[in-house]
Amino acid sequence: MTAYVIAHLQDAAPHPEIAEYIERLPGTFAAYGGRYLVHGTRHEVKEGGWPGHVVMIGFPGIAEARAWWDSPEYREIAPLRSRHIEGDIILVEGVPEGYAPTAAVGAIRGALPAG
Repeated sequence: MTAYVIAHLQDAAPHPEIAEYIERLPGTFAAYGGRYLVHGTRHEVKEGGWPGHVVMIGFPGIAEARAWWDSPEYREIAPLRSRHIEGDIILVEGVPEGYAPTAAVGAIRGALPAG
């Protein structure tokens, strides 16, 4: 099942290490089947606040996403970003084709007080 790395990164001043990170990043995830889904595009906030930038990388599965995150190649360049850009990064599994939220709805209804 497809998995995603989603980064919500805050704005940062330009720095040579950030440029190097961006240049080297694709080479770290290609071996794990990763590819950019969102990068360098504008986003439109409909509710709440979401300052900064969004980056999404898709992987064939969560095992590949974790292997990339833990890989020596990525760990080597990660400080180039983290020294200059704050943000949140998550790994998340997608849902299968034809997914229906029936189980989630059942759990919510089961947690409601009887009435």
